[in-house]
Amino acid sequence: MGQQKFITIYEALKADILQGHYGYREQLPSEPSLANTYDVSRETVRKALNMLSNDGKIQKIKGKGSVVIYQGMTEFPLADLRSFKEVQAELGRTYDTEVKVLEIVKALDVPTVKHALDLTAEQQLWHVVRLRHYEHNTKIIDEDYFLTEIVPNLTEAIARDSIYDYIEHNLGRKISYSNKTITFEPFSDQEYQYFGEINPPYTATVRGVVYLENTTKFQYNISKHLATEFQFNDFSRRRPE
Repeated sequence: MGQQKFITIYEALKADILQGHYGYREQLPSEPSLANTYDVSRETVRKALNMLSNDGKIQKIKGKGSVVIYQGMTEFPLADLRSFKEVQAELGRTYDTEVKVLEIVKALDVPTVKHALDLTAEQQLWHVVRLRHYEHNTKIIDEDYFLTEIVPNLTEAIARDSIYDYIEHNLGRKISYSNKTITFEPFSDQEYQYFGEINPPYTATVRGVVYLENTTKFQYNISKHLATEFQFNDFSRRRPE
């Protein structure tokens, strides 16, 4: 398993939890059992379990061992710029994407987007609204605006699969970086329509401007997650003074 065996064990157990092999409140195998399964020492297993505990995946309870506390949160990394298709592949969860809106609008019709992307009034944008369903429930509303001059000929099939994949592999353009903000907001009519009656009726809303490698702004994204199922993961290291 290489030099850092505990990382391999951590990744394997994390994948099992994310994919539902170990459900909420279910107990993981004991340390001796895991040590035997992976042919390592109990100390190596303990390091892996400590990482899972620090990630909020398990709670180590005296007399009971390691219990899963992960409840299927939507863990989408804000620090990285990845397509939804790439993220769900990493999480090991299969979402169904439903395209609700695919239309062309003028920048003057969406002033916030016009300002964010520094557009003229007559420039055209693809307006795309996609619902991400997991186990027949809507979990995410993705609303995007793409410059048509950068991303031509969008189709429902492309939007359902991966627009980023289309941009990079079919159009040969390089997506480079983005700026994002996150706010917690009460439901609007759109959220009630797609999410239904949820309590509390709040979304964790991530807004971002995305740039090509040549610094061209080409996308404005609004990604709305159920606040009760959203978990922001980040890593910060204090710099020495």
